[in-house]
Amino acid sequence: MGKNHLGEFEEVVMLTVAILHGEAYGVAIIEEMESRLKRSVSIGSLQVVLKRLEEKGYLKSEMGEATSVRGGKRKRFFTVTNVGKDMLRTSKEQRMQLWNALPDVALEFAGLK
Repeated sequence: MGKNHLGEFEEVVMLTVAILHGEAYGVAIIEEMESRLKRSVSIGSLQVVLKRLEEKGYLKSEMGEATSVRGGKRKRFFTVTNVGKDMLRTSKEQRMQLWNALPDVALEFAGLK
């Protein structure tokens, strides 16, 4: 897959970062994904995708302040960049074009209608 393509997990992570809007850090992203999607996510797989999305320019991150709650550890917060927002729009449009192209008979056959 090329640089201008989003994998399914990448898209889910980017949407979750957008949902959390300013409060997206590792554990919060995992909790949101597991709550909404009923899907188990490992911190390792999430970190790999977050790094890859930053390298592609779709996400950016910055370190938050240290807090006593985490024993002085700082959180890395993620936000979707403008390039990332464009990619999400493109991905949504592509998916909608595919869904809209499905003939009724295919929807009935697949049990989707």
